Amino acid sequence: MPLLIVKFEGSVLQKIPTNGGSITIGRGPDNSIAIDNLAVSSHHAKIKSEQGHLVIEDLDSLNGTFVNSQRVKRSALKHGDVVMIGKHSIHVDETASGETPVNANRPSTSAKITKSVEETFILDTEKRRKLMQEMAAAGERSQITPSRVRVATLIRVKGPIEQAEYALTGKLTVIGKSEMATIRLRGWFKPKMAAQINRRDDGYYLGRGDRVPTINGSHIGAPTLLSDGDLIDVCGVQLKFTIKE
Repeated sequence: MPLLIVKFEGSVLQKIPTNGGSITIGRGPDNSIAIDNLAVSSHHAKIKSEQGHLVIEDLDSLNGTFVNSQRVKRSALKHGDVVMIGKHSIHVDETASGETPVNANRPSTSAKITKSVEETFILDTEKRRKLMQEMAAAGERSQITPSRVRVATLIRVKGPIEQAEYALTGKLTVIGKSEMATIRLRGWFKPKMAAQINRRDDGYYLGRGDRVPTINGSHIGAPTLLSDGDLIDVCGVQLKFTIKE
Protein backbone atom coordinates (compact mmCIF):
# COMPACT_ATOMS: atom_id res chain seq x y z
CA MET A 1 0.00 0.00 0.00
CA PRO A 2 1.66 3.28 -1.10
CA LEU A 3 2.28 5.96 1.51
CA LEU A 4 1.90 9.71 1.26
CA ILE A 5 4.72 11.31 3.23
CA VAL A 6 3.96 14.88 4.30
CA LYS A 7 7.02 17.09 4.87
CA PHE A 8 7.72 20.67 5.92
CA GLU A 9 11.25 22.09 5.64
CA GLY A 10 12.64 18.58 5.37
CA SER A 11 10.89 17.24 8.48
CA VAL A 12 8.38 14.39 8.16
CA LEU A 13 5.03 15.41 9.68
CA GLN A 14 2.78 12.53 8.63
CA LYS A 15 2.73 9.24 6.77
CA ILE A 16 -0.70 8.52 5.36
CA PRO A 17 -1.57 5.11 3.87
CA THR A 18 -3.56 5.10 0.64
CA ASN A 19 -6.15 2.44 1.40
CA GLY A 20 -8.46 3.05 -1.54
CA GLY A 21 -10.46 5.85 0.08
CA SER A 22 -10.38 9.55 -0.63
CA ILE A 23 -7.68 11.61 1.13
CA THR A 24 -8.52 15.30 1.45
CA ILE A 25 -5.93 18.03 1.92
CA GLY A 26 -6.57 21.54 3.22
CA ARG A 27 -6.49 24.06 6.04
CA GLY A 28 -9.72 22.82 7.61
CA PRO A 29 -9.37 20.42 10.56
CA ASP A 30 -11.76 17.96 8.90
CA ASN A 31 -9.21 17.05 6.22
CA SER A 32 -7.20 13.83 6.18
CA ILE A 33 -4.10 15.98 5.84
CA ALA A 34 -4.67 19.28 7.66
CA ILE A 35 -2.14 22.00 6.83
CA ASP A 36 -2.31 25.07 9.07
CA ASN A 37 -1.15 27.67 6.56
CA LEU A 38 -3.02 30.67 5.13
CA ALA A 39 -1.71 29.90 1.63
CA VAL A 40 -3.72 26.65 1.73
CA SER A 41 -7.46 26.67 1.00
CA SER A 42 -9.92 25.17 3.48
CA HIS A 43 -10.40 22.21 1.12
CA HIS A 44 -7.45 22.47 -1.25
CA ALA A 45 -7.11 19.10 -3.01
CA LYS A 46 -7.91 15.41 -2.75
CA ILE A 47 -6.13 12.19 -3.63
CA LYS A 48 -8.04 9.05 -4.53
CA SER A 49 -7.51 5.69 -6.16
CA GLU A 50 -8.89 5.12 -9.65
CA GLN A 51 -8.46 1.71 -11.29
CA GLY A 52 -5.50 0.95 -9.09
CA HIS A 53 -3.74 4.26 -9.67
CA LEU A 54 -3.49 7.36 -7.48
CA VAL A 55 -4.99 10.57 -8.83
CA ILE A 56 -4.81 14.05 -7.33
CA GLU A 57 -7.45 16.67 -8.05
CA ASP A 58 -7.26 20.37 -7.20
CA LEU A 59 -10.47 21.60 -5.54
CA ASP A 60 -10.44 25.08 -7.11
CA SER A 61 -7.82 26.24 -4.62
CA LEU A 62 -6.59 29.83 -4.74
CA ASN A 63 -2.85 29.16 -4.91
CA GLY A 64 -2.95 25.91 -6.84
CA THR A 65 -1.69 22.35 -6.58
CA PHE A 66 1.68 21.42 -8.08
CA VAL A 67 3.06 18.01 -9.08
CA ASN A 68 6.80 17.99 -9.75
CA SER A 69 6.75 21.81 -10.03
CA GLN A 70 3.92 21.82 -12.61
CA ARG A 71 0.55 23.29 -11.69
CA VAL A 72 -2.22 20.74 -12.24
CA LYS A 73 -5.99 20.58 -12.08
CA ARG A 74 -5.97 16.78 -12.13
CA SER A 75 -3.03 14.42 -12.46
CA ALA A 76 -2.09 10.77 -12.01
CA LEU A 77 0.52 10.12 -9.32
CA LYS A 78 3.34 7.58 -9.35
CA HIS A 79 6.24 6.59 -7.12
CA GLY A 80 8.64 9.48 -6.55
CA ASP A 81 6.19 12.25 -7.44
CA VAL A 82 6.23 15.30 -5.18
CA VAL A 83 3.06 17.31 -4.62
CA MET A 84 3.52 20.90 -3.42
CA ILE A 85 0.69 22.60 -1.53
CA GLY A 86 1.69 25.91 0.00
CA LYS A 87 5.09 25.34 1.62
CA HIS A 88 4.38 21.68 2.35
CA SER A 89 5.37 18.75 0.16
CA ILE A 90 3.68 15.36 -0.14
CA HIS A 91 5.90 12.55 -1.43
CA VAL A 92 4.47 9.43 -3.06
CA ASP A 93 6.30 6.34 -1.81
CA GLU A 94 5.31 2.94 -3.20
CA THR A 95 8.22 1.12 -1.54
CA ALA A 96 7.26 1.89 2.07
CA SER A 97 4.08 -0.17 2.20
CA GLY A 98 5.28 -2.08 5.24
CA GLU A 99 5.97 0.96 7.38
CA THR A 100 3.72 2.05 10.22
CA PRO A 101 1.92 5.34 9.46
CA VAL A 102 2.96 8.13 11.78
CA ASN A 103 1.49 11.47 12.76
CA ALA A 104 4.23 13.68 14.06
CA ASN A 105 2.96 16.18 16.65
CA ARG A 106 6.26 17.06 18.25
CA PRO A 107 6.48 20.60 19.74
CA SER A 108 9.24 21.59 17.34
CA THR A 109 7.08 20.63 14.37
CA SER A 110 4.09 22.57 15.72
CA ALA A 111 6.29 25.60 16.18
CA LYS A 112 7.35 25.40 12.54
CA ILE A 113 3.75 25.18 11.38
CA THR A 114 2.73 28.20 13.48
CA LYS A 115 5.64 30.18 12.09
CA SER A 116 4.62 29.33 8.55
CA VAL A 117 1.14 30.81 9.13
CA GLU A 118 2.63 34.17 10.06
CA GLU A 119 4.91 34.11 7.01
CA THR A 120 2.14 33.52 4.47
CA PHE A 121 2.58 35.76 1.42
CA ILE A 122 5.65 37.41 2.99
CA LEU A 123 7.92 35.85 0.42
CA ASP A 124 11.04 36.90 -1.48
CA THR A 125 10.54 38.89 -4.67
CA GLU A 126 10.79 35.98 -7.13
CA LYS A 127 8.42 33.73 -5.21
CA ARG A 128 5.95 36.57 -4.69
CA ARG A 129 5.94 37.39 -8.41
CA LYS A 130 5.24 33.78 -9.34
CA LEU A 131 2.54 33.53 -6.69
CA MET A 132 0.77 36.66 -7.89
CA GLN A 133 0.93 35.44 -11.50
CA GLU A 134 -0.73 32.21 -10.44
CA MET A 135 -3.40 34.14 -8.54
CA ALA A 136 -4.14 36.24 -11.62
CA ALA A 137 -4.42 33.09 -13.75
CA ALA A 138 -6.80 31.57 -11.21
CA GLY A 139 -9.16 34.52 -11.53
CA GLU A 140 -12.39 34.47 -9.59
CA ARG A 141 -13.05 30.71 -9.79
CA SER A 142 -12.01 30.20 -6.18
CA GLN A 143 -14.49 32.63 -4.63
CA ILE A 144 -16.60 31.27 -1.83
CA THR A 145 -20.37 31.41 -1.97
CA PRO A 146 -21.67 34.95 -1.26
CA SER A 147 -24.24 33.58 1.17
CA ARG A 148 -21.50 32.34 3.48
CA VAL A 149 -19.79 35.73 3.87
CA ARG A 150 -21.35 39.11 3.15
CA VAL A 151 -19.39 41.07 0.56
CA ALA A 152 -17.37 43.88 2.10
CA THR A 153 -16.25 47.21 0.66
CA LEU A 154 -13.18 49.38 1.20
CA ILE A 155 -13.93 53.11 1.02
CA ARG A 156 -11.09 55.56 0.43
CA VAL A 157 -10.76 58.05 3.28
CA LYS A 158 -7.49 59.60 2.11
CA GLY A 159 -4.47 58.82 -0.05
CA PRO A 160 -3.62 58.52 -3.78
CA ILE A 161 -5.49 55.49 -5.14
CA GLU A 162 -7.55 55.07 -8.30
CA GLN A 163 -11.08 54.47 -6.98
CA ALA A 164 -13.30 55.76 -4.20
CA GLU A 165 -14.63 52.28 -3.37
CA TYR A 166 -13.48 48.69 -3.85
CA ALA A 167 -15.83 45.71 -3.46
CA LEU A 168 -13.94 42.75 -1.98
CA THR A 169 -15.49 40.07 -4.18
CA GLY A 170 -12.36 37.94 -4.56
CA LYS A 171 -10.81 35.58 -2.09
CA LEU A 172 -7.62 37.65 -2.01
CA THR A 173 -7.27 41.44 -2.27
CA VAL A 174 -3.74 42.77 -2.76
CA ILE A 175 -2.84 46.36 -1.87
CA GLY A 176 0.32 47.53 -3.63
CA LYS A 177 1.96 48.91 -6.72
CA SER A 178 1.95 45.64 -8.67
CA GLU A 179 -0.11 45.50 -11.86
CA MET A 180 -1.87 42.50 -10.31
CA ALA A 181 -2.90 44.42 -7.20
CA THR A 182 -6.62 45.06 -6.69
CA ILE A 183 -5.91 48.39 -4.96
CA ARG A 184 -3.10 50.11 -6.84
CA LEU A 185 -0.82 52.41 -4.88
CA ARG A 186 0.80 55.38 -6.59
CA GLY A 187 4.34 56.62 -6.09
CA TRP A 188 7.87 55.62 -7.07
CA PHE A 189 8.78 53.94 -3.81
CA LYS A 190 5.53 52.13 -3.03
CA PRO A 191 5.96 48.35 -2.60
CA LYS A 192 4.49 45.88 -5.07
CA MET A 193 2.62 44.17 -2.25
CA ALA A 194 2.12 46.39 0.79
CA ALA A 195 -0.66 44.36 2.43
CA GLN A 196 -3.33 41.78 1.68
CA ILE A 197 -6.88 40.94 2.69
CA ASN A 198 -7.90 37.29 2.73
CA ARG A 199 -11.55 36.33 2.52
CA ARG A 200 -12.23 33.26 4.68
CA ASP A 201 -15.38 31.42 5.72
CA ASP A 202 -15.70 33.52 8.88
CA GLY A 203 -14.84 36.95 7.45
CA TYR A 204 -12.06 39.14 6.07
CA TYR A 205 -8.51 39.12 7.49
CA LEU A 206 -5.95 41.88 6.99
CA GLY A 207 -2.38 40.59 6.67
CA ARG A 208 1.05 42.08 6.20
CA GLY A 209 3.04 42.33 2.98
CA ASP A 210 6.15 44.49 2.61
CA ARG A 211 4.65 46.91 5.11
CA VAL A 212 2.92 46.49 8.46
CA PRO A 213 -0.56 48.07 8.18
CA THR A 214 -2.55 49.43 11.10
CA ILE A 215 -6.15 48.88 12.11
CA ASN A 216 -7.63 51.83 14.01
CA GLY A 217 -4.10 53.08 14.69
CA SER A 218 -2.65 49.77 15.97
CA HIS A 219 -0.04 47.79 14.03
CA ILE A 220 -0.94 44.17 13.36
CA GLY A 221 1.46 41.31 14.09
CA ALA A 222 -0.53 38.55 12.38
CA PRO A 223 -3.58 38.21 10.10
CA THR A 224 -6.39 40.09 11.89
CA LEU A 225 -10.15 39.78 11.46
CA LEU A 226 -11.72 43.03 10.25
CA SER A 227 -14.91 44.49 11.70
CA ASP A 228 -17.40 46.89 10.15
CA GLY A 229 -16.11 50.46 10.42
CA ASP A 230 -12.42 49.58 10.92
CA LEU A 231 -9.92 52.11 9.54
CA ILE A 232 -6.93 50.60 7.72
CA ASP A 233 -3.76 52.62 7.15
CA VAL A 234 -0.97 51.45 4.83
CA CYS A 235 1.63 53.45 2.88
CA GLY A 236 -0.13 56.78 3.40
CA VAL A 237 -3.54 55.47 2.30
CA GLN A 238 -6.47 55.19 4.71
CA LEU A 239 -9.38 52.89 3.91
CA LYS A 240 -12.63 52.29 5.77
CA PHE A 241 -13.80 48.68 5.92
CA THR A 242 -17.58 48.29 5.67
CA ILE A 243 -19.93 45.35 5.30
CA LYS A 244 -23.15 46.12 3.50
CA GLU A 245 -26.33 44.22 4.27
